[in-house]
Amino acid sequence: MENNFKKNIEESIKLKKLLLEKKFINQLEEIGDELFETIINENKLIFCGNGGSAADAQHLVAELLIRFRSNINRKPLAAISLVQDTSTITACGNDYGFEFLFERNLRALGKKGDLLICISTSGNSKNLLLAADRAHYLGIKVIGLLGNKGGNLGKKCNFSLIVPSSETARIQEAHITIGHALIEYLENRLLQAKLIENEI
Repeated sequence: MENNFKKNIEESIKLKKLLLEKKFINQLEEIGDELFETIINENKLIFCGNGGSAADAQHLVAELLIRFRSNINRKPLAAISLVQDTSTITACGNDYGFEFLFERNLRALGKKGDLLICISTSGNSKNLLLAADRAHYLGIKVIGLLGNKGGNLGKKCNFSLIVPSSETARIQEAHITIGHALIEYLENRLLQAKLIENEI
């Protein structure tokens, strides 16, 4: 059992070390700049994903709306998750089909200039593909935090970072690390530009 724990931790560390390659750092900076431009233009960040990625979407939105670092009390940043309450999810699944969940919510909540961040380990979830299509129709850029070579969603993204793994758990662990790094980058840029103030 001890070897199993070590194996999981070592695999996670090894994968995250791969993300230190220049191409991934450049992709992160491009995505971070898109987040920054969206916020300074008074638009919002819209997140979506399924399963563990749904939890990541809600996790990152909470840190944007409330607080990320305990020593930085800044104003809330405009962000929302398309993973809505259970009533919305089950109503859409029952009345229209689960594949329309994010597309339908995006139609109501998204507008031109917003940024859609799709989190997916496979890149092939139909509800994310439909959401990406709707985003382009609405004039919303699409960011992908992906794995498994990007899947079909990778082809629909304006910018993406594809974690080089096919192991779902390892991809998800990398995604939350990436999400945290992006939020810190966004906060730092906003603070440096004096566009938000630390309220401490």
